[in-house]
Amino acid sequence: MTTRAGFVALIGEPNAGKSTLLNRMVGAKVSIVTHKVQTTRARIRGVAIEGDAQLVFVDTPGLFKPRRRLDRAMVAAAWGGASDADVVVLLVEAHRGVTEGVERILEGLGDVTKGRKVALAINKIDRVQSETLLSLTKDLNDRFDFAETFMISAEKGHGVDTLRAWLAGELPEGPWLYPEDQIADLPMRMIAAEITREKLTLRLHQELPYQLTVETENWEERKDGSARIDQVIYVTRDGHKGIVLGNKGETIKSVSTAARLELEEFLGRRIHLFLQIKVRPGWLDEAERFTEMGLDFRDGK
Repeated sequence: MTTRAGFVALIGEPNAGKSTLLNRMVGAKVSIVTHKVQTTRARIRGVAIEGDAQLVFVDTPGLFKPRRRLDRAMVAAAWGGASDADVVVLLVEAHRGVTEGVERILEGLGDVTKGRKVALAINKIDRVQSETLLSLTKDLNDRFDFAETFMISAEKGHGVDTLRAWLAGELPEGPWLYPEDQIADLPMRMIAAEITREKLTLRLHQELPYQLTVETENWEERKDGSARIDQVIYVTRDGHKGIVLGNKGETIKSVSTAARLELEEFLGRRIHLFLQIKVRPGWLDEAERFTEMGLDFRDGK
């Protein structure tokens, strides 16, 4: 049997649905999904099997106009993911159309993809009329030579199987890159930290999602099959500590419970989760924190 394997980069603006599409393709939750923009910081790889092909998805941070060091490192990681991939998929939200951000991505796409096939996936198709979809498809294909165009709803699953089957056929022939049962190449410590960060982002809304990060400090396997996980939530100011704690510790308690339940479901066993909050004013400028997030500190300069 001839097998195929390769990397697929999902690129697009923040919140275009890249993480939702990755999770739908893989069939498991490997990428953090929230209504907040710019929540995917590291290039998370999810692995999907389609017939005799193994698709390794690189979920890149959203491409946006960078302002801070962290932003610049995220944008560099996104373009890096596209230039390293065998096939690239550009996600565009149907109801938002060709925004300034999409125009900026289209301008940089040719240089980065150089000869690689780029597919267009118009996402959230359930939000617009078919006439709008047709004119958007024409507009985007006039601006860039896409290999194929797909109409999808990552959230509902419409069109995702067709896209995955096409991608499988475009990958180079070769042995599989990962064991069959492996869905993500991120260390479990980082996935656990991402799950907690997602719960914090959902709970805190506008207050400080980009001013905090979560690290798994310790992971202890127990004899009864359970695991103890110790995590640190880093915030940049003393005042932020109170926001994360909440009134009488309510916020941190509910975040801890939500993260623990999701970790138990993900890992299929009991988890004892312990969260600590530490104030670290300069974490946004520390090389070590960037490495923990899978980003290159030098890309942020």
